[in-house]
Amino acid sequence: MKQGLTRWTPSGMSKWDPFEEISRMQERLSQLFSELSPSVEMKVLDTLSPMMDVQEKDKEMVIKADMPGVDKKDVEIDIKNNILSINAKMHREKEEEKEGYVMRERAFSRFARTISLPANVVAEGAKAKLEDGVLTINIPKEEIEEKQKILIE
Repeated sequence: MKQGLTRWTPSGMSKWDPFEEISRMQERLSQLFSELSPSVEMKVLDTLSPMMDVQEKDKEMVIKADMPGVDKKDVEIDIKNNILSINAKMHREKEEEKEGYVMRERAFSRFARTISLPANVVAEGAKAKLEDGVLTINIPKEEIEEKQKILIE
């Protein structure tokens, strides 16, 4: 569609949106490249941003992140200045033999997410476990000393 033309829609006429046109073009190019690739399962390194639940309890923060197919040895968790960073790598390899040929496919993915925690936390005593594709991190909150009054002499 050329600039200045309008597109017919059931609700009436609307102006041409260049961003919508770019989005459609990107989708079509992605579709063309996926049709040309030797295998749909073959992927270049993708960075996925895992879905997370952050829960503040009395004495700790509990963070849950969806990380399906990730092995715990491939996960890095860092906490600094109340900012939590999670990085993980996932590698899959598939081999298939049929009537005189061997087909091997590899896929590499990466999970990465950094969030600012809503409370002051301390890294000492933090615990993490990866079970059934869900990473659960328990981080103790920093204990705030109660205010003490100072008497004036």
